Amino acid sequence: MRHGEPAVTGRLLGHADVAATPAGMAACRAAARAIGGAAIVSSDLSRAAACAAAAGEALALPVRVDPRWRELDFGAWDGCTAADLDPADRDRFWQDPDAYPPPGGERWSALVARAADALGDLGDGTLVVTHAGAMRAALAAACGLDARQVWAFDLPYAAVLTLTLWREDGRLSAQVTGLRR
Repeated sequence: MRHGEPAVTGRLLGHADVAATPAGMAACRAAARAIGGAAIVSSDLSRAAACAAAAGEALALPVRVDPRWRELDFGAWDGCTAADLDPADRDRFWQDPDAYPPPGGERWSALVARAADALGDLGDGTLVVTHAGAMRAALAAACGLDARQVWAFDLPYAAVLTLTLWREDGRLSAQVTGLRR
């Protein structure tokens, strides 16, 4: 599940620790009630952790925090709007986020590796409360999608993406089995 609406929107938040709004937490609580779960794991950033706590209250489950589920680190771009960035740098990043990471930020492949590692530790029925970038990185890692293909998924705040995961020849694989907005 993507975290609920943060107090600041329209910016590259990355590792910026911005709180979720009460409405954002309520949306995650409602989504958790609708889908259920056996366990909850959350990014350590407050906009996700607070929404995970709300989901945990709804499902009477504890929350395990895992920093591998953090958003992409946008480095010097954290907190900026797209219009704040040099258009050429921004466009190079969107075309190839691995070759042209944000200044002082993280390469796309590093986020995909974190997500792949974190996916391997999940049990059946685990609800992960995280960020759109981390969700897209999980799709890339488990489904073999590239950085451009993962943008085909619309992931608004409190969206729930359901994956069925399995190991095949020692490699993690997945199938998208649901998307709730």
